[in-house]
Amino acid sequence: MHLDEPLSDKEFNELDKFLMSDRVGDDGMTMDALHGFLTAIAIGPEMIPVQEWLPVVWGLPDNEQPKFKTDNEMKRITNLIARFMNEVQITFEVAPQEFEPLYCVQEHNGKELVDGETWAWGFCEGMRLREDQWQPAWEDALAGPVLHQIYLLGAEEIEEEEVEFVDTPEKCHTLALSIEKGIRTVRQFWAPLRKNGVETVKREAPKTGRNDPCTCGSGKKFKVCCGAE
Repeated sequence: MHLDEPLSDKEFNELDKFLMSDRVGDDGMTMDALHGFLTAIAIGPEMIPVQEWLPVVWGLPDNEQPKFKTDNEMKRITNLIARFMNEVQITFEVAPQEFEPLYCVQEHNGKELVDGETWAWGFCEGMRLREDQWQPAWEDALAGPVLHQIYLLGAEEIEEEEVEFVDTPEKCHTLALSIEKGIRTVRQFWAPLRKNGVETVKREAPKTGRNDPCTCGSGKKFKVCCGAE
């Protein structure tokens, strides 16, 4: 299965079932939290290696792995997560106007309201991976207010005077919809500044040619000595 293929409903449910199982930690991410987490990584200041962010998904102590039954299951689940991430990235690159946070829906007083708290919590966890680097976006006139809304919904603790903004399901619903409209602003802020997370190494000396004397001092040509395949 190619990484650029979106998850089918069956695959989505398969991954959801695994993340909800007791084989991951109590603080492991559900699908909506994972979507927020991956969104922050996908649009943030720099690319983050999968080996750094994947352990956070499991919510296990000391970066432990989940209790996979087989190596094939491990490959299967990590592949599904990688494709879920790719789906987020491709949406922003190809059709950013179609991006939708993965919110839950709840019924309250006979009305359906979106619940974005878990998604926002996941996004906050993604920002924590590069907390200092995110600071310029917080200070931006357009991106900053969107990040503050995400913080209000997703932070584990907020200031006492801020509680009034999220003290009813209706207020949380309105806030979540505002985030959905504004999240592209955050992506647009980082797009021209985004780093790929790979350090470029400057070559201090000219590259040894295939027919040059080998640098080891053997007297042989580089291609038949240290440069031999």
